[in-house]
Amino acid sequence: MKKIIFLLLFASPVFAQSKSDLTGAANLFDLSFTSQELDTLYTDVLDNLANYKAMHGLYRSLINNMVVGVSEGFVKNLEIIGVGYKAANQGNILELSLGYSHAIFMAIPAEIKITTAMEKGKNPMVNLEGIDKQLIGQVAAKIKSLRPVEPYKGKGVRFLGEQVRRKAGKAGG
Repeated sequence: MKKIIFLLLFASPVFAQSKSDLTGAANLFDLSFTSQELDTLYTDVLDNLANYKAMHGLYRSLINNMVVGVSEGFVKNLEIIGVGYKAANQGNILELSLGYSHAIFMAIPAEIKITTAMEKGKNPMVNLEGIDKQLIGQVAAKIKSLRPVEPYKGKGVRFLGEQVRRKAGKAGG
């Protein structure tokens, strides 16, 4: 058995509570946890195949994301830019007015906490918070795909601080 050591850089007592989540993931990854200290997690690969060696970085990254998600959480902030574009939420239902003839209602998974902010003179904001990095990224990408940023005026849904490459309009003639 080859021993692989994942060094997780965090200092949180929450890790001891999240061991059940990590052991659930171990079945998915074919890993076994041999010992655990506060800041280090030791694992054994059950088979010494090249496939497991190739997936070493993936496993380390996924386990690290689980630990960081439980201890700190993940946040994605979306900014909606455009005249008349609005965002509101009722519980886990997100209502978006993005310039179409109808409002868009989107059900957000229960694992994600959603907040919207509309202040006068500022662009509407949608904030997604949760412990699952993949799920937050997937929901944020889905919201962003409802009205992608167009390159001429820059209107649409974008991540906060995202730089959009603008194109010049017609040359006129």
